[in-house]
Amino acid sequence: MMINRSGGKVLIDALAVNGVDKIFGVPGESYLEALDAIYQHKSGIEYITCRHEGGSAFMASSYSRLTGKPGVCFVTRGPGATNASIGVHTAFQDSTAMILLVGQVPKKNIEREAFQEIDYRRMYGEMTKWVAQIDDPARIPEFINRAFQVAQSGRPGPVVLALPEDMLTEMTSVKDLSPAEPVKTCPGRADIELMVSMLKEASKPFVIIEAACWEDAPRLAFEDFCLSNNIPVAAASRRQSLFDNHHDCYIGDVAWGNISSITKAIEETDLLIAFGARLDEGTTCRYTVFSPPVLKQKLIHIYPEAEELGRVFKADLMINSSITEMALALKNIDLKSHTKLANWREELREGYISSLTATAQPGDLDMGVVMTHLRAELPNNTIVTAGAGNFADWPNKIYQYSGKGTNLSSVSGAMGYGVPAAVMASIIHKDRTVVCFTGDGDFLMNGQELATAIQYGGTPIILIINNGLYGTIRMHQQRRHPGRVCGTELVNPDFAAYAKAFGAYGETVTCTDDFPAAFKRAINSGKAAILELQIDPESICYNAPALSDISPL
Repeated sequence: MMINRSGGKVLIDALAVNGVDKIFGVPGESYLEALDAIYQHKSGIEYITCRHEGGSAFMASSYSRLTGKPGVCFVTRGPGATNASIGVHTAFQDSTAMILLVGQVPKKNIEREAFQEIDYRRMYGEMTKWVAQIDDPARIPEFINRAFQVAQSGRPGPVVLALPEDMLTEMTSVKDLSPAEPVKTCPGRADIELMVSMLKEASKPFVIIEAACWEDAPRLAFEDFCLSNNIPVAAASRRQSLFDNHHDCYIGDVAWGNISSITKAIEETDLLIAFGARLDEGTTCRYTVFSPPVLKQKLIHIYPEAEELGRVFKADLMINSSITEMALALKNIDLKSHTKLANWREELREGYISSLTATAQPGDLDMGVVMTHLRAELPNNTIVTAGAGNFADWPNKIYQYSGKGTNLSSVSGAMGYGVPAAVMASIIHKDRTVVCFTGDGDFLMNGQELATAIQYGGTPIILIINNGLYGTIRMHQQRRHPGRVCGTELVNPDFAAYAKAFGAYGETVTCTDDFPAAFKRAINSGKAAILELQIDPESICYNAPALSDISPL
């Protein structure tokens, strides 16, 4: 028997069919009918109320990175949608599956510049995989399924659906559909055979791995393949947790400011395998270490979306496949090359291990020593998040990650990502330690989401690395315009007091020796916590001299 339901009820039922159990958002009058449907729903969908739409969109995007499922964010029209755009752009550049639902003005008022009206097809066009507006409630299941299909198939990414307010109140008797089934891209037999042949001929192969996330079964299969064949593997920019950093084949990350052994690998390799990597600007250091369109070394490019293959780099072999399917296809393949390549892999591995010791830092608090302590003390399944700034090199360069969902940091370089990601992770995984690295400038982009952590029982430990500067920009100023400081100095609040005002734990740390005990107190508090780590402004980067010693360009 057909049941009459409001558009809002059909929408929430369609989300439930597709496995949604968490929605991140800021409520708005444009989608009250959907909120009421969440209230009525019996499948346990939880609406997590955030304090800013940018924070909620970051939570949805990082949720996808953590779980492998599309993150869902709900915001209201106009200001809500524009605030959320930072998370949509981040999801696009991070290649993460995300669905943003935007309340829209009533259909009858469209094209009148009604209150908070925006045409989202034009606004979001270049930063999404698909944007649409649902005008007929009977088509909601169709649109929702397509959204999940598009967001997860090929190169994952964000989808935006606009929902006119009156459409959500209209009644319809449409049936639900079965869940969307993402399309898997798999390598052909000829692809595998040619790749194996090229690997056998190579004397110094080198893999760069990238994806939003993947499951442990293919990851472990690929790690075994690389170990049995002595193939060194580097992570693309901010993708360190895709390959166990303690594994004998892991050699570091290819990103802004490569370590010397990675530079050596790039210069000497005769076969580069981009394993799910787009070879974007961050991974190629502004397209300098790998210069398009043709590389000097042979290139095998493996990617889940055909349109990306050949887009920037002309490869010797292009394989349209996800890294999951490719890893499983390579399982148990023996290249008979383990002896030939052993010295190459071991040399690069030793270079990575030596890079974990940071340059001694000026001032009373040395972040290199702090990181040594954290590497030794944090559980292997700790979730580490980071925003954008020079401070992010501490977790991205000299921390070691163990596997799926242990590293949440954004490829897009969006400031303010780390705190919402940590709050989300701590709400989803209350049994795991969550540590956020953020700068004093980065933190205040979304520090208010600490309230969301308190509301939903999240207990992230937020390390604010405070040097009183927009440090990355100040470093570039020193290089280009030495001594001419403009716009990069900051005056900050008492961050420990800020934490306590929210009901969190707060403490200020000013010297290296005090950090271990302070961190233990933060953990033992059982609360969300902020440790403000006051570093010398001269401490500008993990492997750099003092700020004032940086050479001008």
